[in-house]
Amino acid sequence: QLQASGGGLVQAGESLQLACSASKALLSRFGVAWYRQAPGNQRELVARINNVGSATYTDWAKGRFTISRDNAKNMGYLQIMNLQPEDTAVYYCNAGPRLRPPRNEYEYWGQGTQVTVSS
Repeated sequence: QLQASGGGLVQAGESLQLACSASKALLSRFGVAWYRQAPGNQRELVARINNVGSATYTDWAKGRFTISRDNAKNMGYLQIMNLQPEDTAVYYCNAGPRLRPPRNEYEYWGQGTQVTVSS
């Protein structure tokens, strides 16, 4: 089971670090991805990182978002810099041994953590 944490209410321009932890599963063996879903919008991929630390980002996420992992701590992270109101969304952690069709998502999902950015 995955759990995302670290969200909250912040002012525009501030930063947050979201964390993804896994009970039982060894997250160090999995790829980890972060998605977000704003009200009224579809869930969208932010970034992925594989089990050896190679990261990819959706184009709009390049520059302000940094995905990382600490295999020794069995944790994944998403750092968000210079938060803007349009970043307001529920952020979800997604992890698993491989990407699965048809949407290239991992098998396991966390419950999400709310990020709200005020202007």
